[in-house]
Amino acid sequence: MLIDKIALSLLIIGGINWGSVGLFQFDIVGWIFGGMDSIGARIVFVLVGLCALWCVSILFRHITVGDENRDRIE
Repeated sequence: MLIDKIALSLLIIGGINWGSVGLFQFDIVGWIFGGMDSIGARIVFVLVGLCALWCVSILFRHITVGDENRDRIE
């Protein structure tokens, strides 16, 4: 699904940001938007959080491979 790919992409961006905070004490999102407290950074942080919640649902979905006659991967 397209929404899954968008959510995973934003989650990866959030993970890279947190990695840079942990390794280098540098907040990329805050730097881009002019600080952690700016409205732009807060919107990105909220979107990443919502995407993380959405991605939890991916763990519990049944994924089919190929046509419907194949076995389900769980």
